[in-house]
Amino acid sequence: MPEVRIAAEPRSEFGKGPSRRVRRAGRVPAVLYGHGTDPRHVSLPGHDVLLALRTANVLIRLEGLPGGSQLALPKAVQRDAIRGTVEHVDLIMVRRGEKVTVDVPVTLTGDIAPDGLLDQQLVQISVEAEATNIPPGIEVDIEGMEIGASVHAGDLRLPSGVSLAVEPDVLVLHVIAAPTAAQLEAEIGAPEGEEAAGEAVPAAPAAVPAAAEGGAAPEASADQSS
Repeated sequence: MPEVRIAAEPRSEFGKGPSRRVRRAGRVPAVLYGHGTDPRHVSLPGHDVLLALRTANVLIRLEGLPGGSQLALPKAVQRDAIRGTVEHVDLIMVRRGEKVTVDVPVTLTGDIAPDGLLDQQLVQISVEAEATNIPPGIEVDIEGMEIGASVHAGDLRLPSGVSLAVEPDVLVLHVIAAPTAAQLEAEIGAPEGEEAAGEAVPAAPAAVPAAAEGGAAPEASADQSS
């Protein structure tokens, strides 16, 4: 896995106010954890962070820190819900050769049998791998899979040096029968406003004549006023 080099600057002020000032300057507040050390508060250039996080489990080399550069993996990322900008990043320190547990994407190739419907239970799966050799994803070939076929975690073909961090019997995906038109109609039900067969339709109430402009409203009958 290639490294992404990002210049980091130590932070000495914390809280919402200082964090807002960091963001206004085009940087992202971040915290570096791990290896039994105290958390280290830093800021990172926002554009570089945004580009780096396009890759899952990107390995970041933080440069410019006291004591030298440090390898890290993103652990948690907070984004602005509207603009999509990165608001904060938690980073975990790693070393070369160190094993880490990460979630990697499950990617599919091929097409299942035309009468089947793919039900994918997991789009990511937890694996253990060397911090500097995390696979970009685990590929599953579903070409020609028929109804009833399934893939469990233990069936996945993992790269060398990578092992599962979940039980082998965890279901990844399976192929089920596609619903028929009749089944779909039964689930959806009759269209709104359509009367059910055999159900009586209540008569519309008689209209009450409106009062003439400037005149009195018609008197209610004894039946209506009771």
